[in-house]
Amino acid sequence: MAGKALSLLPPLLLAAAGLAGLLLLCVPTRDIREPPALKYGIVLDAGSSHTSMFIYKWPADKENDTGIVGQHSSCDVHGGGISSYADNPSGAGQSLVECLNQALRDVPKERHAGTPLYLGATAGMRLLNLTSPEASANVLAAATQTLTQYPFDFRGARILSAQDEGVFGWVTANYLLENFIKYGWVGQWFRPKKGTLGAMDLGGASTQITFETASPAEDPASEVQLRLYGQHYRVYTHSFLCYGRDQVLRRLLASALQTHSFHPCWPKGYSTHVLLQDVYESPCTAAQRPQTYNRSTKVSLSGSSDPALCRGLISELFNFSSCRFSRCSFNGIFQPPLAGKFIAFSAFFYTVDFLRTVMGLPVATLQQLEAAVVTICNQTWSEQLLRRGYGFDERAFGGVTFQKKAGGTAVGWALGYMLNLTNLIPADPPGLRKGTDFGSWVVLLLLFAAMPLAAFVLLLHRARSAKSPSAI
Repeated sequence: MAGKALSLLPPLLLAAAGLAGLLLLCVPTRDIREPPALKYGIVLDAGSSHTSMFIYKWPADKENDTGIVGQHSSCDVHGGGISSYADNPSGAGQSLVECLNQALRDVPKERHAGTPLYLGATAGMRLLNLTSPEASANVLAAATQTLTQYPFDFRGARILSAQDEGVFGWVTANYLLENFIKYGWVGQWFRPKKGTLGAMDLGGASTQITFETASPAEDPASEVQLRLYGQHYRVYTHSFLCYGRDQVLRRLLASALQTHSFHPCWPKGYSTHVLLQDVYESPCTAAQRPQTYNRSTKVSLSGSSDPALCRGLISELFNFSSCRFSRCSFNGIFQPPLAGKFIAFSAFFYTVDFLRTVMGLPVATLQQLEAAVVTICNQTWSEQLLRRGYGFDERAFGGVTFQKKAGGTAVGWALGYMLNLTNLIPADPPGLRKGTDFGSWVVLLLLFAAMPLAAFVLLLHRARSAKSPSAI
């Protein structure tokens, strides 16, 4: 009997192998051997202090899915932001050449013509456009002239509105963290129950806070309504021009020159010569500008390492005296109650990362952040903005994550900007789809088919062996 049971093994195994072979014949060779074709998109983030280029990629056959667009590569442009070329517009275009040449190498040549290329400028150019619209237009024209010389699908260079910068940063963060929609292992889309994260961005010339809110905004200018993947989102957003890192430092410098013969926020023992032109020729210091001054004058200024005086200078930048709404953040700007957790990026991340990694200081709570400030004897801009400006208490601050990247992709407005302009986030929800490619499903089918066959053979062998003592 045992011999008969054993004799059944080869036919059964042959049957399993035959089934596997038939299933494999159903799979096109292209689906097994060739990787999926990719599409690419390029965004130049022209910030106030520098320009960064981001190249994104996604499977060519999944343009309306989520969680699939990721960062392919990036490049930091040497020199200042394009707004710094107001007196030399052609230099703005020339500054982009090195990174654009890298894009030629990073994007496959056969994909060049179909790769959209965008340039978005933020608060630095918004400031330049306020003071000199002609200079702003010349800078953008020079950048456009350079960008059109490359074989990509150039789709324009423009200045983002303050609202766009905030909202696109929020979209980027929640897209990368899969808070809008997520793929289930069975191949079906579902909406995560964790909700969205608020986003805080600290740039060189402005800072943005954006988060989902349940109630309509008292100030319609601060509300944006979005429809993403069939879900409606009511989002509060505001951008504070002149409250970015670089412009705040310039404003503090102007205050120090007017009220002290020293700079309380600078470390003791540090001194430098300050060119008055660099201090007062920004729109952000217009209110502090003397009626008469020599642009070419240099003034010597030394640091005093005085956290109390430094805190006082920073406090003067915030106005809490008036609010025509039920509640405000500062400067009379409406802000609803903070809701949910937040992700803070750009200069927020770099400031906290410096305190944590370079200085070795704990910054998990607001008290620790303030203690770190005193330790380095220089009030940081981030602590004052978070506590007094936006109104974060210890509980709310515990829900803030400081990140540079999510899923290997830099967090900022650039990805959200490209997703919007290329329609990679649909308004309606996606339908039911397979979660993996066809070849992967075939492997799973083979496993499910082979396991019962193997189990049947094993059970049959054991049953027949138990009936016959000679089977041993």
